Amino acid sequence: MVANKLLHDRYPEIITIAEDVSGMPGSCRPVTEGGTGFDYRLGMAIPDKWIEYLKKFKDEDWSMGNIVHTLTNRRYMEKTVAYAESHDQALVGDKTIAFWLMDKEMYTHMSCNSDPSLIIDRGIALHKMIRLITHALGGEAYLNFIGNEFGHPEWLDFPRAGNNSSYWHARRQWNLVDDENLRYKYLSRFDAAMNVTEERVKWLCSDPAYVSCKHEGDKVIVFERAGLLFVFNFHGHQSFTDYRVGVETPGSYKVILDSDSSHFGGFNRLDPSTAYETYPEPWNNRRHSIKLYLPTRTGLILSNNPVEPIYP
Repeated sequence: MVANKLLHDRYPEIITIAEDVSGMPGSCRPVTEGGTGFDYRLGMAIPDKWIEYLKKFKDEDWSMGNIVHTLTNRRYMEKTVAYAESHDQALVGDKTIAFWLMDKEMYTHMSCNSDPSLIIDRGIALHKMIRLITHALGGEAYLNFIGNEFGHPEWLDFPRAGNNSSYWHARRQWNLVDDENLRYKYLSRFDAAMNVTEERVKWLCSDPAYVSCKHEGDKVIVFERAGLLFVFNFHGHQSFTDYRVGVETPGSYKVILDSDSSHFGGFNRLDPSTAYETYPEPWNNRRHSIKLYLPTRTGLILSNNPVEPIYP
C-alpha cells in the first residue's frame, strides 16, 4: 500500500500491476478506499485454463460455460489484464499455445506451399479465436507474450546445467513472421487487426460484456461489449445457417473482424459486404435478434455503426 501510494503520488502517470492469484479484495482499488492501490491485476487463471483445455480435453468436450466463467471471473471496478499465455506456459517443460495446437506439424506444414493439413487448419483457427475471446471478454487490458502474436512454435529455455549450457532455445524466431512463404504471417496479421480494431472501438475501457449465449451443444458463445456483437463458434465440424443470436440494439450489422478471412489464413466463408438486419424478436434476454451464418471455428465482431474493416 505504501509503495503504491508513494509511486502514484510522485508519478501520477505510472501503472502498477499485481501478479496475484489469491483474489484478494481491494487489490486494485485506491489506498484511499482501503485498497492496496494497484491499477491492474493479472488474470492468471486465463492462460492456465487454455492450457488445461488444450492438454486434457477433446474439442467436443470444451465447456463454453467454463470458458466464459474463467474469462469473466473478476470483481467489478477492479481492472484485470487478460492474456492467453506468458512465460509460465512457454518456458521449458510446457508448450506455447501454438505448439499445443499443432505440435510437430509446425515443422513440416506451416509453408503456404505444403500439402493441406487438418491439424494446421485447426490450430490456426483456434489460435485466433483464443486470442480474440481473451482480448474481448477477459479484462480491461491485454498482454501479449513474445512471439504469441504470430504463433511462435517453440519454448524458451535459458542456458543451464540441465541443457549443457545451450543457447538454442534462448531465442525468439522473429524471422518466421517475415517469411511470406510461411503461415505465421496470417496469425500476425490477425493480431494487428484485432488490436487496431480495439483501438478504434475501445472495448477494453468499456463496461464488462453481457454474455447472452454459451451453448454447450452448439459450442457457441455470444456477448456484447462496447456496442459490438461478438460471436464465436468453437464447434469442430458444424457450421450453422440462420443461427439466431440476441442483440440489445436494433439496426443493420456488418462484420468488422472475421477470423475466417483469407487475409488471416482462413477460408473466406463469409461475405464482408453482407448487412444483417435485426428482427423485433427477443432472444436470450435481449430485446432483438439477428440471424447469422456461423462457420465452424470462427470468431466474429459485428457492429451497427460505420466501422470499416482494416483489411481487404
